[in-house]
Amino acid sequence: MLAVSLTVPLLGAMVLLESPIDPQPLSFKEPPFLLGVLNPNTKLQQAKRLYENQLIGPESIAHIGDAMFTGTADGRVVKLENGEVETIARFGAGPCSEVKMLLSSETPIEGKKISFVNDLTITRDGRKIYFTDSSSKWQRRDYLLLIMEGTDDGRLLEYDTVTKEVKVLMDQLRFPNGVQLSPAEDFVLVAETTMARIRRFYVSGLMKGGADMFVENLPGFPDNIRPSSSGGYWVGMATIRSNPGFSMLDFLSERPWIKKIIFKLFSQETVMKFVPRYSLVLELSNSGAFQRSLHDPNGLVASYVSEAHEHDGHLYLGSFRSPFLCRLSLDSV
Repeated sequence: MLAVSLTVPLLGAMVLLESPIDPQPLSFKEPPFLLGVLNPNTKLQQAKRLYENQLIGPESIAHIGDAMFTGTADGRVVKLENGEVETIARFGAGPCSEVKMLLSSETPIEGKKISFVNDLTITRDGRKIYFTDSSSKWQRRDYLLLIMEGTDDGRLLEYDTVTKEVKVLMDQLRFPNGVQLSPAEDFVLVAETTMARIRRFYVSGLMKGGADMFVENLPGFPDNIRPSSSGGYWVGMATIRSNPGFSMLDFLSERPWIKKIIFKLFSQETVMKFVPRYSLVLELSNSGAFQRSLHDPNGLVASYVSEAHEHDGHLYLGSFRSPFLCRLSLDSV
């Protein structure tokens, strides 16, 4: 009787409740085997946590001299130096220092408003800014809904700081996330998180205006992309596609009906508790080949890694959820 009394309300909820997402089936190749260069290890566990419990989701990192800067999930841009955290700007509640608006989210770009500005990369002369708008439907707080729905309304855009013009370079992307200019500034890489791949768009040279696949079928879902001192790129991943093993997102990709039921019954925060905390940093060559991988299989030290930023012989690891940054000596790995 107890089973029946629990089952009837559950079935009623599944029928009557609206799902916040309308997912479409997606198709993935079998994930690459975690062998050779991808062989699991615990190298990320050698990292040291910095500014623990002083930051909220420090997702991306930049250095100016010895000072480090990051943006946090609570809408701040902070300066980190000599153990101190200084808030430079605050978004959503009025800036605490002068902030110049370059582009309003209320201004439609080719018929669509910007809803989820994510990452950017800037040319050395400062004229062009390439950035991602991850979705015109979902915002940052809804990132899990965006991934699970597989929405293909993301874009790569170019902003000209002189002419103030904005161009759409690529559209119909599924969660475009991190972006990075090549060292020669002839192309931009963009992580298409939902599809576990990185696309390439040419911004100069003979291929200008063209696009191709830089690397696909990654062993995890890529977030930010940053240059490595070897001439390649570091890619941060907070969730992997285990092989051998079980990848929940791969399993659900062709079963949209299960996704709808999950989000009828559970919140994003509840669902996140079931996502394995496996952090992976992958170094790619300048042609997209896997060069080396750094793992924290249980997220014991470096959890929810979003970015690996190389500076002065160290990797600084950003996170979209954790209350700290991590620093890893490259000499030790």
